[in-house]
Amino acid sequence: MSSIINQNEPLNKSVSPLEISQDGRFVRQTSRFITPFGDQAGQLPIESNRYRLLVSYACPWAHRQLIALKLLGLDKHISIGVVNPVRPTNTDKKDWAFDEPDSVLGIRYLSDIYLATDPDYIGRFTVPAVVDLTTKKVVNNDFLNLLRHWQLAWKSLHKANAPDLYPEPLRTQIDELNELIFNDVNNGVYKAGFATSQVAYEQAYDQLFFTLDKLEQRLAHSRYLFGDQITDSDIRLYVTLVRFDVAYYNGFKCNRHRLIDFPNLWSYARDLYQQDAFKQTTHFDHIKAHYHLSATINPYQILPKGPDLSLWNSPHAREKLAQYGENK
Repeated sequence: MSSIINQNEPLNKSVSPLEISQDGRFVRQTSRFITPFGDQAGQLPIESNRYRLLVSYACPWAHRQLIALKLLGLDKHISIGVVNPVRPTNTDKKDWAFDEPDSVLGIRYLSDIYLATDPDYIGRFTVPAVVDLTTKKVVNNDFLNLLRHWQLAWKSLHKANAPDLYPEPLRTQIDELNELIFNDVNNGVYKAGFATSQVAYEQAYDQLFFTLDKLEQRLAHSRYLFGDQITDSDIRLYVTLVRFDVAYYNGFKCNRHRLIDFPNLWSYARDLYQQDAFKQTTHFDHIKAHYHLSATINPYQILPKGPDLSLWNSPHAREKLAQYGENK
């Protein structure tokens, strides 16, 4: 991990004050740049090599874009710029920094491209961020809906035999499950970790584990969330599960159970991890560095040694559940 900058930012500086309600709840900021991709007037054109996606390997919202691009073959059409996982301390901005100026955009900080796009931008500078290389401006940072754009608007550039991550017969069910996963799990760990009151923390904690218990039951009967087919929902759930034991369990006080204590969720997560699009985009060193050296209070900059990451390669035996088809 010699390339990772040893810097620290206290937990209470990881979010904007505007994201903490009066009763201590974390309320995530909305995305500023939400223009969709498409062929209609005012939409972002679909064009190979026109866009650069700025990401952090540590960030779950960015990670899910990387998985989708790899699964669909769009990583051949969209270039990737990666920031250092540990936030810089030489600025009062809630920023991300590149180890060296980005090789394509020439920027040192994520804020550089945001403020070049909108000098009046307020709020955190977030990944994922899609930059149009013809204008050198951010055109989309819609972390909630980018997955859907890759799946639908960019379909003409999907590789041969790309999976259908959003099959039409399941779309209503996928949307409903995604809403639950986002509110209670993806964002739920942050609502627990960034809460500034005991009541807000405990409510988020209870809802998180209530939903994980329900998903544990669901995955007892189905290899993936919708039978034997990976969908959009699996990507969304995976990015939180893969960070759970290395970051959220202790860093965000989500410590009722580890992922490894849920037999079905744990084997399901390993099943996904052992597939190329998931493994190749999962960087545990970046995840651990970000959450322990910049997203939590850790004044002595001590990076935990555990957990044992070799367990992610252990057998999972999920294939036998494929015969059950769609979840019961």
